[in-house]
Amino acid sequence: MTVLSVLLFCSLALLFYTLDVGQVLHQFGTTPIYSVIFLSGLARGFMGPATFSFMPQLLPDRKFYANAITWSSSTWQAASVAGPAIGGLVYAFGGVTAAFSVDAALVLLALVLYGFIAGRPLPLSDGPKLNIKESLQTGLKFVFGNQIILSALALDMFAVLFGGAVALLPIFASDILKIGPQGLGALRSAPAIGSVTMAVFMAYRPITFNAGKKMLWAVAGFGACIIGFGLSQLFWLSFALLLMSGVLDSVSVIIRSTLIHTLTPEHMKGRVSSVNNIFVGSSNEIGSFESGLAAKLLGVVPSVVFGGSMTILIVAFTAWKADKLRKLSL
Repeated sequence: MTVLSVLLFCSLALLFYTLDVGQVLHQFGTTPIYSVIFLSGLARGFMGPATFSFMPQLLPDRKFYANAITWSSSTWQAASVAGPAIGGLVYAFGGVTAAFSVDAALVLLALVLYGFIAGRPLPLSDGPKLNIKESLQTGLKFVFGNQIILSALALDMFAVLFGGAVALLPIFASDILKIGPQGLGALRSAPAIGSVTMAVFMAYRPITFNAGKKMLWAVAGFGACIIGFGLSQLFWLSFALLLMSGVLDSVSVIIRSTLIHTLTPEHMKGRVSSVNNIFVGSSNEIGSFESGLAAKLLGVVPSVVFGGSMTILIVAFTAWKADKLRKLSL
């Protein structure tokens, strides 16, 4: 609730900055915007682990555990990829003020909905109460001591780090495919469409048998789609490859989230989720930076092909070294 209140403040601050009354802030340049985004990043750093560890406590019985994890992972995945696409449409048709108004309204709605959830007791720990330093060390030790969780986190981190072709979509739309703003919007929405479709399918048909192998194949397929997209000169083919990359990314994310939930004790979920955010959450932004830097050094198409190729090599290395992940069934 505290974190959502901070996020609501950040959304309202950005909304205020777009209004005429906010013109006085423009003399400070972009500093107020970066300050608010920095504060929201701190809030999201707490929000992820809190939500991750809170979800299982909402269930009346453990028999609902597997299905709830799949639905939770599916809705999160759908929102994380569809949100930017919807935000872009609101921005295109309503303007920046409308976009931030919708953002603030949705955060307020989330705060209200969380307020209706009854309180729950904290999960019992099997050890003494730890201070912050000891708690951090325990979380890191658990992750690095579990081959399955560590390899799954590392696999997804490097896939996102090197497979960030989405960051270069404006260049592909304007200079390579020559499809204009409308085509860019379609390309931007393609991974979201694929991801949402697969997430809904997996909510009804969750993957359990050979989940580790299927995750490895999904990430390898994601890398192959990125390579194909980098080489494509046709709009429909580029759209199809991005759509398929969303499908495969959804498979990887849902399996990873499910195995972390399943293999992590209740009292450790917050700490493990924090490590997960370090691995995966930061790699999105760093991946976009890497894509831009590689494009500057290698050229746009070679940089995308390089990123996809590195993703496949990392999958091969993980499959070779992490035999427990390769043999995993949920």
